[in-house]
Amino acid sequence: MSQTPDNPSASSGLVAKGRAGDNAEPLTISEISSSLKRMVEDRFGFVRLRGELSGVKRAASGHLYCSLKDEKAVIDGVMWRGNTSRLAFVPEDGIEVVATGKLTTYAGRSKYQIVMDSMEVAGEGALLALLEKTRARLAAEGLFDEGRKRKPPFLPHTIGVVTSPTGAVIRDILHRLADRFPSHVLVWPVLVQGQGAAEQVAAAVRGFGALPDIGPIPRPDVVIVARGGGSIEDLWGFNEEVVVRAVAESPIPVISAVGHETDTTLCDFAADLRAPTPTAAAEMAVPVRRDLAAFLDELALRQRRSVVRPLELGRERLEARVQRLPAATNLLAPQQQRLDELAERNRRGLADRASKAREALYSDSARLSAPLLKTRVERARERLERAGLTPALLQAQLGKGREALAPMARVLPQLNPEQPLKRGFARVTDADGKTITSTDQAAVQPSMTIRFADGGLDVAPLNGDTPPAPPAQTSKKAPQKRTRPKKAPNPAQEDLFGGN
Repeated sequence: MSQTPDNPSASSGLVAKGRAGDNAEPLTISEISSSLKRMVEDRFGFVRLRGELSGVKRAASGHLYCSLKDEKAVIDGVMWRGNTSRLAFVPEDGIEVVATGKLTTYAGRSKYQIVMDSMEVAGEGALLALLEKTRARLAAEGLFDEGRKRKPPFLPHTIGVVTSPTGAVIRDILHRLADRFPSHVLVWPVLVQGQGAAEQVAAAVRGFGALPDIGPIPRPDVVIVARGGGSIEDLWGFNEEVVVRAVAESPIPVISAVGHETDTTLCDFAADLRAPTPTAAAEMAVPVRRDLAAFLDELALRQRRSVVRPLELGRERLEARVQRLPAATNLLAPQQQRLDELAERNRRGLADRASKAREALYSDSARLSAPLLKTRVERARERLERAGLTPALLQAQLGKGREALAPMARVLPQLNPEQPLKRGFARVTDADGKTITSTDQAAVQPSMTIRFADGGLDVAPLNGDTPPAPPAQTSKKAPQKRTRPKKAPNPAQEDLFGGN
């Protein structure tokens, strides 16, 4: 094939050669890629793209890689780690966003891409779609189940509040708590809007839950997460997953009071109780002290009534029974009549006895006259003298008896069985203390006592055999006491008092 100037490409050779009149050197791939990169970056140094996120992934280095697409085209996007930390939401597939950055090329794959400096959700509709998507995902995990929610304590000692320390919310909460029931309040200051707000709120909720039960800082009994009203963008920090999980995992009951009554965040779904406003949250946290005091007074009154009422009922029943009982005078009238009758009979009986005794005394008065008594005394004295009971006679009789007993007193010490013991003899007695005088008596005794002058010694048979039972002894008749024959009364002796 021949080469002509009008058609330079009409012919080609085996080896590349320069053409007539051509002073352009061939470019390398790197050179052309660099040229394209400079041209694209110079022309599109700042662009804003709107599209739907697709293939979102985070690398281990912290960089974010994704694709932005619409109905007809796709462009790759990358956001470096320093910019991803400033995102106000978590990028996910399907979210329509507006990305701001610059276009550049990636020579390694001959592609162009956008290096994003910032990323925002494209409009409120897209933001609501992201909110619904996040809500459905967290609800599927059970974070919003009613069964896991707890009831706040009726009267908390300490209340923790997570909110901004400079806003009107904290003043409203403190004012309402002071009106209803003054309580100890711990405020954890946080950002409630903007970059880093969600992380601070989550850290505050977890920080209250990590406090020890007994420590220098009292652990709250209930936590209030509060913020004033605002747009959905202003309240977006309370829709972040980190806040929702911190509220759901809190060991302390949480009351969510974010926004006004018409505002709803995912924090409200995860909290144990939702309040329409921060002021309402304070009202839910504590009761009204005046109402509580009135209720306690009512309970005390009911208690007193419950104590007094049985007494009143008992008194009424007793009075009713008393009215049905007969009068005491009617019950005692028969006994009083009988008592009067017996008293009269007693009086008459005593009078009769006294009258009879008086008559008997008057009838015996002749026998008790003084001359008669003197005569009887003289006769008794005469009979006594005739009996011979003079003191000299009695002394003579006592002397004769003493002379008769003197020989016996001398013999008595010699007959005492204890006297020979002092001279070295021993006395053998049985269990009853009777003296054993023969071997036959000793053979039948189970035990014996050898008595010496200074004491006794218990002994037993040497062979250890149990001796036979002692023969039954006939009981000796007790010696009959000698009695002197009674002398016949002296017929001549008369009664001293004149009796027969």
